[in-house]
Amino acid sequence: MTTPTLGSLLYHFLLDYLPQQKGLRPSTVSSYRDTLRLFLASVAADPRQGVSKLQLAQLTFNHVIDFLRDLEHGRHNGISTRNQRLAALHTFFEYLGRQAPEMLHVSEQVSAIPIKRVALPEMCFMSREEIQRLFEQLPNRGRYALRDHALLLFLYNTGARVQEVSDLRLAHLTLTAPASVRLHGKGDKWRSCPLWDEMVKVLRALIDQQHIVDPNAPVFTSACGQALTRYGIYKRVRKYAADIEDSDAAPRPRRITPHVFRHSTAVHLLEAGVEVNVIRGWLGHVNLDTTNRYAEITLRMKVEALKVCEPDIGIGKRHAQPTWQNDDELMGWLTSL
Repeated sequence: MTTPTLGSLLYHFLLDYLPQQKGLRPSTVSSYRDTLRLFLASVAADPRQGVSKLQLAQLTFNHVIDFLRDLEHGRHNGISTRNQRLAALHTFFEYLGRQAPEMLHVSEQVSAIPIKRVALPEMCFMSREEIQRLFEQLPNRGRYALRDHALLLFLYNTGARVQEVSDLRLAHLTLTAPASVRLHGKGDKWRSCPLWDEMVKVLRALIDQQHIVDPNAPVFTSACGQALTRYGIYKRVRKYAADIEDSDAAPRPRRITPHVFRHSTAVHLLEAGVEVNVIRGWLGHVNLDTTNRYAEITLRMKVEALKVCEPDIGIGKRHAQPTWQNDDELMGWLTSL
């Protein structure tokens, strides 16, 4: 049996194993590719040879440790970036151990490198009042006014990830009652979200304006008729959210992105009393712990909960005299003892 080369293993890992067998999205595969590009360049720099000359035996545990150390101290990457790169290497070396048994001992060593603990990033979201103000100040006229209104309303209605919005096609929409949309999320998984009546009206108007007929045509398009990219959606959100970011009511400086709409949707569903498992399915979370984080960031719910359990006492209030002290029969009996 011929031992596979590093080049052939990399080829099948990126073009077959990750997208086909694990069902990862192109953006995730690109992240793995970038990690391996940096790692292989780091390994090749040690003996000062070309990357194309690298052999499997040169992918050692020590090279992985040196690479992670350089990420933090040489490139000054944060712990989160280091952990993301390490997760990609865990997957890659696990794959190597399966395909080339002589690499199994290195695979075991790399898999034992722990992910460093890091504080979860603070979630920020918009209040309902801020959402209302944002939509009130959207332009009513202009070439892209209707598209941008539909885009922001769709982000808020569905809590969709930005890539899911970019991938949205006409065939994914059901605009007859009960209206809904099918979103293609992480892990090649599909989920359905209901649509508001107002959302349906805006989408129908947008489809008519753009003369969309082909079921595979994108719903949100750029000037050249192509699907809006992740960055294109990001720019539209940043443009209209600038005034909301500078609001005096904001508790702290923040940067409103498409993902902040996702957080806002989750928090407002939670405040409306929607069960957390429903929100989990709505947002497409694999782990319920991810959804539970939203319960920690909504002050409105904490204030309401505090009101429910607030005792009816206060400074200066006279305590009511116990009933038994006013019971003449009881007091007479106690006196007679």
